[in-house]
Amino acid sequence: MKIVGDKFEKLEIFLSDMMCAAEAFKAAVKILEPKLSSKEISKVMAGKVLIGTVEGDVHDIGKNLVSIMLQSEGFEVCDIGTDVPPNEFVKKAEELNVDIIALSSLMTSTMIYQRDTIQLLEDKGVRKKYKVMVGGGAVTKEWKDEICADGFGKDAAEAVKVAKEIIRSKK
Repeated sequence: MKIVGDKFEKLEIFLSDMMCAAEAFKAAVKILEPKLSSKEISKVMAGKVLIGTVEGDVHDIGKNLVSIMLQSEGFEVCDIGTDVPPNEFVKKAEELNVDIIALSSLMTSTMIYQRDTIQLLEDKGVRKKYKVMVGGGAVTKEWKDEICADGFGKDAAEAVKVAKEIIRSKK
């Protein structure tokens, strides 16, 4: 998967190739998972990411690309879709015990739900358990700083690098 991700980043393969490789990787993990201990599985998986597009926004091409690229780098990714309210992000993060919550927003009118999700994590006293990444067409590093998110990627390749840095810093 690492090789596929590198080739995609260098524009040597297409998105469809990346998607096929991600599906093959998921299938392989399903076959191997029952035979591996949880310690061995954690060595294979880079980390666990919950990803979705925030409430009011149904755009998902960028989110899907980030998801595929994260999978190609060994992350376990749970994609909860589009138009996801803050409470659903928090509920799923708690349920799945993820490392990173990745919030996508293409439109400036929906970016507030990235902030609201972080605030809800604070209100529930679980903010320190999760690293929060933000991205999408309207999102900037300044917005990331303003809402106290932990990471920002201007594109899918940068998002993967940021996720890897976050996981490295957690160890």
